[in-house]
Amino acid sequence: MDKLRRPLALTLLLSAVVLAGAPCFAQQPPPSQAGEVSSAAPPQPLAWSNLSPEQQRLLSRFGSQWNSLPPERQQALAHGSERWLGMSEDQREQARQRFSRWRALPPEQREALRSRWQKFQSLPPAEQARVREGFRRFQQLPPERRQMLRERWRNATPAQRQQMVEQARAMHQARMGAPHAGAAHGPAMHGGPMPHH
Repeated sequence: MDKLRRPLALTLLLSAVVLAGAPCFAQQPPPSQAGEVSSAAPPQPLAWSNLSPEQQRLLSRFGSQWNSLPPERQQALAHGSERWLGMSEDQREQARQRFSRWRALPPEQREALRSRWQKFQSLPPAEQARVREGFRRFQQLPPERRQMLRERWRNATPAQRQQMVEQARAMHQARMGAPHAGAAHGPAMHGGPMPHH
């Protein structure tokens, strides 16, 4: 099973981490705490009065309809408002820019990204951490390098993308000091390609 999750995680890293900072925090339920066992019980409704005054002010447009929202949406909005309130002004501006880019995407592209985000959310916490670390490393690359990798990913065939995933996996394994059969695919790309639509 772990062999199946690794390609998924790397594919997500290569193709969907654009959502890491997108406004999906207001569309997804809050992640479970590390070590918390997921239960099949549905989320419980959240009373408007349980939100802080700052959250209520931020979510004021939902106030009159709060009780009619599904519990999952209530929880997601509450979680998203907590995240927003904890951001610096620079982080908020970056989030606004990402949201503008998100809204400019065609509906089918947004749906594909939502689907990838849900797959990411289904990964175990350790796998999510690895994907986030890969994204962090990608963000540290010079802008020209990031753009070149994005273009390379966009223009690649499915077979070429699979090879890129294998190369990224081999690079990761080499960095971690573990042998990997995929290392014979040639030189690994530094940071891996990440689409940014």
